[in-house]
Amino acid sequence: ILFTVFINLFLTKGETVLLHVGFITVTLEGVLLAAKMCIRLVLLIVGSSILTLTTTPIQLTDAIEYILKPFKKIGVPAHEIAMMMTIALRFIPTLLDETDKIMKAQQARGADFDTGNLIQKAKALIPILVPLFISAFRRAEELALAMEARCYHGGKGRTRLHVLKMHKNDWLAILSMAVLIACVILIGRLQ
Repeated sequence: ILFTVFINLFLTKGETVLLHVGFITVTLEGVLLAAKMCIRLVLLIVGSSILTLTTTPIQLTDAIEYILKPFKKIGVPAHEIAMMMTIALRFIPTLLDETDKIMKAQQARGADFDTGNLIQKAKALIPILVPLFISAFRRAEELALAMEARCYHGGKGRTRLHVLKMHKNDWLAILSMAVLIACVILIGRLQ
């Protein structure tokens, strides 16, 4: 977030100059754009965190598949897309744990990730990325074999224990989000 703020703050050209020191120029337009981008990123992170912390992966899969269901008529594989997104969400914590284990193992062998300039720090990540990719591909292979062993064939003939139905609160949430999005678009057009 700070990187994005600094980039927008110092590299946005504008008419109203607030600060000019050497080659650094801060404009009012840059400050406004930096604030807007900061708010967007914070809301994106908070919104996605709230969604993933309050909704189970099964509910997310069912909801994504339900939303994409009309696109099945034109050949969009709704179930497969929903399954891929759910698997990706499921394996993010696993990959973070794996990254932490690999970093600790590399530090125990004498690797230093904290010192040096940006390029040296990026080069120090290579011993982490190679085992991480190998581990991710191994886990993907194991998952594919497990799904194949259980005769998983996508959404064909799949039944559900809990069928999703729209309730009053769902329609209220959709209406409130539509109003919020309309307000954001309207405010964006007024500027």
